[in-house]
Amino acid sequence: MTPPPGRWSDLDRPPLNARALRTALVRPGSLWTGLTVVESTGSTNADLAAAAASGDAAPGTVRVAEEQVRGRGRLDRQWSAPARSGLFCSVLLAPGPEVPAERWGWLPLLAGVAAVTALTPVTEVATALKWPNDLLVPVDGEERKLGGILAERVTLADGTPAVVLGMGINVSLRAEELPVPTAGSLLLAGAATTDRDPLLRAVLRSLAEWYGRWTVAGGDASAGGLLPAYAACCATLGRNVRALLPGGAEVRGEAVAVDGTGRLVIADAEGVQRPVDAADIVHLR
Repeated sequence: MTPPPGRWSDLDRPPLNARALRTALVRPGSLWTGLTVVESTGSTNADLAAAAASGDAAPGTVRVAEEQVRGRGRLDRQWSAPARSGLFCSVLLAPGPEVPAERWGWLPLLAGVAAVTALTPVTEVATALKWPNDLLVPVDGEERKLGGILAERVTLADGTPAVVLGMGINVSLRAEELPVPTAGSLLLAGAATTDRDPLLRAVLRSLAEWYGRWTVAGGDASAGGLLPAYAACCATLGRNVRALLPGGAEVRGEAVAVDGTGRLVIADAEGVQRPVDAADIVHLR
């Protein structure tokens, strides 16, 4: 009888070292107050949202899964990946009254900047963003989706408003494991490393740094340097795009800017500029 697969059944995908991650990240003065790694779960976002509502998770809590079987992306799209093939994590953040609620929409974009600025130097892969927060990498000369980010507002047990910020990044997915042909992974992009421990440490440290800048600036993306950093990371700007809007309408034109609220500004053929705040973006050749 064949035994069930264990934690070390795939030597190319060793388990995360939860103790070492906590030692490196959960320190006095750090944004991160706790970190757990679970073998498998439906959704780290759903888990952390429930823990926040029940009082079992404080701001700064990080929840990581080796396997996520009911992961969710933007527009409630479902996805999953093989165990230990990626980084599947969620964090609980409570910006507080110093950041107006109308500026919280920058959080998923901030997480995108944090991921790009962390992964690019560590992996030596030119990671970029497709507006608003899809991560892209080049694979065989094509843009492929590396991962995505989902922010959900929640309420803590004491009534404090907060956000659960989830991130899924494909690390070691092989070509035959890709969920769709447009997906990619760090492995397929030729990354210098696919060791998830240093990758997760780099991403969480970068997220803490950018979050700190943003909160000190009262959520002002320009004053905190977030807006120019986002523009530098964004592969959508300067491209001809098709924006598929809720309800089925679409806008075509050149993506010319990201405004102060995080909306993508598209200029049509007549030069008329239109900001969009919710859309599926297609990069046109």
